[in-house]
Amino acid sequence: MRRFLDRLYLGSGYVGAIFIVAICIAMIGQSVLRELGIRTGAVNDVVSWFCAAAAFFAMAHAFKHGDFVRVTLMLESASPAKRRFLELSALLIGNVATGYLAWSACLFTYESWEFQDIAQGMLAMPLWIPQLSFAFGSVLLWIALIDELFLVLKGETPTYVRAVAERHAKGDFSSDI
Repeated sequence: MRRFLDRLYLGSGYVGAIFIVAICIAMIGQSVLRELGIRTGAVNDVVSWFCAAAAFFAMAHAFKHGDFVRVTLMLESASPAKRRFLELSALLIGNVATGYLAWSACLFTYESWEFQDIAQGMLAMPLWIPQLSFAFGSVLLWIALIDELFLVLKGETPTYVRAVAERHAKGDFSSDI
Protein backbone atom coordinates (compact mmCIF):
# COMPACT_ATOMS: atom_id res chain seq x y z
CA MET A 1 0.00 0.00 0.00
CA ARG A 2 2.86 2.37 0.88
CA ARG A 3 4.40 1.90 -2.54
CA PHE A 4 1.07 2.56 -4.28
CA LEU A 5 0.45 5.75 -2.28
CA ASP A 6 3.96 7.08 -2.88
CA ARG A 7 3.54 6.46 -6.60
CA LEU A 8 0.13 8.13 -6.51
CA TYR A 9 1.61 11.28 -4.94
CA LEU A 10 4.54 11.28 -7.34
CA GLY A 11 2.19 10.77 -10.28
CA SER A 12 0.01 13.65 -9.16
CA GLY A 13 3.11 15.83 -8.94
CA TYR A 14 4.05 14.86 -12.48
CA VAL A 15 0.55 15.66 -13.73
CA GLY A 16 0.80 19.07 -12.04
CA ALA A 17 4.18 19.62 -13.72
CA ILE A 18 2.75 18.62 -17.10
CA PHE A 19 0.06 21.26 -16.70
CA ILE A 20 2.74 23.86 -15.92
CA VAL A 21 4.55 22.93 -19.14
CA ALA A 22 1.21 23.11 -20.98
CA ILE A 23 0.69 26.63 -19.59
CA CYS A 24 4.09 27.66 -20.90
CA ILE A 25 3.41 26.16 -24.33
CA ALA A 26 -0.05 27.74 -24.55
CA MET A 27 1.23 31.19 -23.56
CA ILE A 28 4.18 31.09 -25.95
CA GLY A 29 1.90 29.77 -28.69
CA GLN A 30 -0.56 32.56 -28.00
CA SER A 31 2.20 35.16 -28.27
CA VAL A 32 3.41 33.75 -31.58
CA LEU A 33 -0.10 33.46 -33.00
CA ARG A 34 -0.92 37.05 -32.01
CA GLU A 35 2.13 38.25 -33.90
CA LEU A 36 0.84 36.37 -36.92
CA GLY A 37 -2.52 38.11 -36.60
CA ILE A 38 -4.43 35.00 -35.48
CA ARG A 39 -7.07 35.40 -32.78
CA THR A 40 -6.30 33.52 -29.58
CA GLY A 41 -9.08 34.53 -27.19
CA ALA A 42 -9.86 31.04 -25.94
CA VAL A 43 -6.26 30.44 -24.88
CA ASN A 44 -6.81 32.62 -21.80
CA ASP A 45 -9.63 30.32 -20.67
CA VAL A 46 -7.52 27.22 -21.22
CA VAL A 47 -4.53 28.71 -19.38
CA SER A 48 -6.71 29.57 -16.37
CA TRP A 49 -8.02 25.99 -16.26
CA PHE A 50 -4.47 24.67 -16.60
CA CYS A 51 -3.36 26.89 -13.68
CA ALA A 52 -6.06 25.40 -11.47
CA ALA A 53 -5.19 21.87 -12.61
CA ALA A 54 -1.47 22.42 -11.95
CA ALA A 55 -2.19 23.69 -8.44
CA PHE A 56 -4.67 21.00 -7.43
CA PHE A 57 -2.79 18.03 -8.90
CA ALA A 58 0.48 19.15 -7.27
CA MET A 59 -0.99 19.64 -3.78
CA ALA A 60 -0.71 16.06 -2.50
CA HIS A 61 2.87 15.78 -3.73
CA ALA A 62 3.82 19.15 -2.24
CA PHE A 63 2.19 18.29 1.09
CA LYS A 64 3.99 14.95 1.41
CA HIS A 65 7.34 16.57 0.59
CA GLY A 66 7.05 19.33 3.18
CA ASP A 67 6.46 22.09 0.67
CA PHE A 68 3.32 23.47 2.31
CA VAL A 69 3.65 26.46 4.60
CA ARG A 70 3.79 25.33 8.22
CA VAL A 71 4.21 27.51 11.27
CA THR A 72 6.63 25.42 13.32
CA LEU A 73 7.72 27.96 15.92
CA MET A 74 5.47 26.45 18.61
CA LEU A 75 6.23 22.87 17.52
CA GLU A 76 9.99 23.35 17.80
CA SER A 77 9.77 24.44 21.43
CA ALA A 78 7.24 21.76 22.46
CA SER A 79 8.10 18.50 24.16
CA PRO A 80 7.86 15.36 21.99
CA ALA A 81 4.52 14.38 23.58
CA LYS A 82 3.04 17.83 23.08
CA ARG A 83 4.45 18.00 19.54
CA ARG A 84 2.73 14.71 18.71
CA PHE A 85 -0.54 16.00 20.17
CA LEU A 86 -0.26 19.21 18.13
CA GLU A 87 0.58 17.29 14.93
CA LEU A 88 -2.38 14.97 15.49
CA SER A 89 -4.68 17.91 16.20
CA ALA A 90 -3.55 19.73 13.06
CA LEU A 91 -3.94 16.57 10.96
CA LEU A 92 -7.41 15.90 12.35
CA ILE A 93 -8.53 19.46 11.61
CA GLY A 94 -6.86 19.29 8.20
CA ASN A 95 -8.62 16.00 7.44
CA VAL A 96 -12.02 17.41 8.33
CA ALA A 97 -11.47 20.57 6.29
CA THR A 98 -9.93 18.77 3.30
CA GLY A 99 -12.55 16.01 3.43
CA TYR A 100 -15.23 18.69 3.23
CA LEU A 101 -13.34 20.38 0.38
CA ALA A 102 -13.06 17.07 -1.52
CA TRP A 103 -16.74 16.27 -0.99
CA SER A 104 -17.77 19.77 -2.08
CA ALA A 105 -15.49 19.71 -5.13
CA CYS A 106 -16.86 16.35 -6.24
CA LEU A 107 -20.45 17.49 -5.68
CA PHE A 108 -19.78 20.75 -7.52
CA THR A 109 -18.27 18.88 -10.47
CA TYR A 110 -21.11 16.37 -10.51
CA GLU A 111 -23.72 19.14 -10.47
CA SER A 112 -21.97 20.88 -13.36
CA TRP A 113 -22.20 17.62 -15.29
CA GLU A 114 -25.80 16.99 -14.24
CA PHE A 115 -27.00 20.49 -15.18
CA GLN A 116 -24.81 20.55 -18.32
CA ASP A 117 -23.09 23.81 -17.34
CA ILE A 118 -21.12 25.40 -20.17
CA ALA A 119 -18.16 27.75 -19.70
CA GLN A 120 -19.03 31.40 -20.23
CA GLY A 121 -15.74 32.40 -21.87
CA MET A 122 -14.57 32.23 -25.45
CA LEU A 123 -14.40 28.43 -25.38
CA ALA A 124 -17.81 26.84 -24.89
CA MET A 125 -16.83 23.70 -23.02
CA PRO A 126 -18.74 21.65 -20.46
CA LEU A 127 -17.54 23.01 -17.12
CA TRP A 128 -17.26 19.62 -15.48
CA ILE A 129 -14.22 18.82 -17.62
CA PRO A 130 -11.89 21.49 -16.18
CA GLN A 131 -13.53 21.07 -12.77
CA LEU A 132 -12.37 17.44 -12.65
CA SER A 133 -8.87 18.65 -11.72
CA PHE A 134 -10.37 20.43 -8.69
CA ALA A 135 -12.21 17.26 -7.64
CA PHE A 136 -9.32 14.85 -8.25
CA GLY A 137 -6.72 17.14 -6.72
CA SER A 138 -8.70 17.74 -3.54
CA VAL A 139 -9.39 14.01 -3.15
CA LEU A 140 -5.66 13.27 -3.61
CA LEU A 141 -4.79 15.86 -0.96
CA TRP A 142 -7.34 14.31 1.40
CA ILE A 143 -5.82 10.87 0.82
CA ALA A 144 -2.39 12.33 1.65
CA LEU A 145 -3.74 13.85 4.86
CA ILE A 146 -5.39 10.57 5.89
CA ASP A 147 -2.11 8.80 5.14
CA GLU A 148 -0.18 11.21 7.37
CA LEU A 149 -2.76 10.92 10.15
CA PHE A 150 -2.34 7.14 10.23
CA LEU A 151 1.45 7.44 10.18
CA VAL A 152 1.42 9.81 13.15
CA LEU A 153 -1.14 7.65 14.99
CA LYS A 154 1.30 4.71 14.57
CA GLY A 155 3.97 6.84 16.26
CA GLU A 156 6.00 7.66 13.14
CA THR A 157 7.43 11.04 12.27
CA PRO A 158 5.30 12.80 9.64
CA THR A 159 6.60 12.39 6.10
CA TYR A 160 6.67 16.15 5.55
CA VAL A 161 8.82 16.64 8.66
CA ARG A 162 11.26 13.93 7.53
CA ALA A 163 11.47 15.45 4.04
CA VAL A 164 12.36 18.88 5.42
CA ALA A 165 14.89 17.37 7.87
CA GLU A 166 16.55 15.47 5.00
CA ARG A 167 16.82 18.67 2.94
CA HIS A 168 18.30 20.52 5.91
CA ALA A 169 20.80 17.70 6.51
CA LYS A 170 22.01 18.19 2.93
CA GLY A 171 22.42 21.91 3.55
CA ASP A 172 19.33 22.86 1.50
CA PHE A 173 17.43 25.59 3.31
CA SER A 174 15.83 27.01 0.16
CA SER A 175 12.31 26.01 1.23
CA ASP A 176 12.73 28.06 4.42
CA ILE A 177 13.15 31.35 2.60
